[in-house]
Amino acid sequence: MNDRSTALLLIAVVLAVYGLYIAGYVPAMLLGQPVPLLLIGFVLQAVCALAAAVGVWRGQSWAAGVVVLLGVSIAATWLIEAFVLGIVAYLYALLIAVLAVVVALIIAAYVRRQPGPRID
Repeated sequence: MNDRSTALLLIAVVLAVYGLYIAGYVPAMLLGQPVPLLLIGFVLQAVCALAAAVGVWRGQSWAAGVVVLLGVSIAATWLIEAFVLGIVAYLYALLIAVLAVVVALIIAAYVRRQPGPRID
């Protein structure tokens, strides 16, 4: 196993764990009266994270796009929590939103990168 395949496996595991972690919020949100925007945001995050994990693990070409969609959904959820609902601080939510998009773009670029020809 080379370093790239190990890194991709680690990325897939982290995405799957994040997807399961976020999916754990959904049943609790359904018990009370959920805010529809937050419920949609958390469901979208869970679905995107799990789909991205499967895509990265299987080496699918669409996996990078789903990783970017995950980053955008994380950013949107945090911005809704801050600016629309006032649940979290504005600057903290803005920082998390920017970090989510930047990290997603870096991971997507790494996942999309095709291995070059081997020179032995």
